[in-house]
Amino acid sequence: MKNKKINNLNFKIGISIISLVLLFIIIGLFYTPYDPNAMDGTAKNMAPGFTHLFGTDNFGRDVLSRVMEGGRTTFFVALLTVAIGAFFGTLVGAFTGYYGGWLDEILMRINDGVASFPSILLALIVVSLIGPGKYNVIIALGIIFIPSFARVVRSEYITLKERDFVKNAKLMGASDLRIMFVHILPNTKAILLSSLTIGFNNAVLAEAGMSYLQLGVQPPDPSLGRMLSEAQSYMFMSPWCAIFPGIMIVLSVIGFSLINER
Repeated sequence: MKNKKINNLNFKIGISIISLVLLFIIIGLFYTPYDPNAMDGTAKNMAPGFTHLFGTDNFGRDVLSRVMEGGRTTFFVALLTVAIGAFFGTLVGAFTGYYGGWLDEILMRINDGVASFPSILLALIVVSLIGPGKYNVIIALGIIFIPSFARVVRSEYITLKERDFVKNAKLMGASDLRIMFVHILPNTKAILLSSLTIGFNNAVLAEAGMSYLQLGVQPPDPSLGRMLSEAQSYMFMSPWCAIFPGIMIVLSVIGFSLINER
C-alpha cells in the first residue's frame, strides 16, 4: 500500500514536471522574446537580467529564446525517433511473436545483432555514412530503437496468442492480420505505453548526445545538446549558456523517469 502511494506520488510529480516543460516549449511555438538566431554584437555574454532573462551567449543571442526553440527541436527529434522505433518494432514483434518459426528465427537474429551494438556507437556509424543533420539523426536513432520495441511486443504476442479471446476470434473466421492488430495489439497497451515513455526519455538523451558531438542539429539552429556543445568553451565566462539547456534536459529525464515508475 505504501509503495503504491509513493508510485502515485512519483507519477503526479512526473506529470507536473513534464507539463511545465511542455508548456514552456508550446509557448515557444507562438512566442519567443527574441529571434533565437539573431546576433547582437553589443550584447555578448550578458548575464541573466530583465532584458535577457536567461542571459545571452558569445554571439549575443538570447539564451531563453534558444532554449525554447532548442527544446522544441530536441522533443521533435525524440518524438519522431520513438515513432519510427515503435512502428517498425511493433511490426517486427507482432509478426515474429504471432507466427514464430523461421520468420521468428531470421528477424530476431537480425534484431539481436542490431541490439548487440552500443546504441550511440551504432548511431555514430549510421550518421557517418549518411551525414550529420537533424533528419539523419532521426533515421539513425529510429533504427536503433526498433530492437527494444520488437522484443517487448514479441514477448507479449507469444503470451497473448494463446489466450481464449484469440482462439475465439480464429473460430469466428477472423484473419491473422485482424487478430494481430485488432484483437491482440490493444492488449499490449500498458507495456507499449511504458516502453514509449522510456524510449522518449532515452531519445532525448541520445539526441542531446549526438548534437553535443556536432552530428545532430546543425548551426545556426539550436537544440539542447547543440547549445551545451557551443557553451563548453565559455563555461567560466557565461555558465548560464550551459546551465539552462542542461536544466531542461535534466527535468525532462526526471519527469519521464518518475512517470514510468508507476
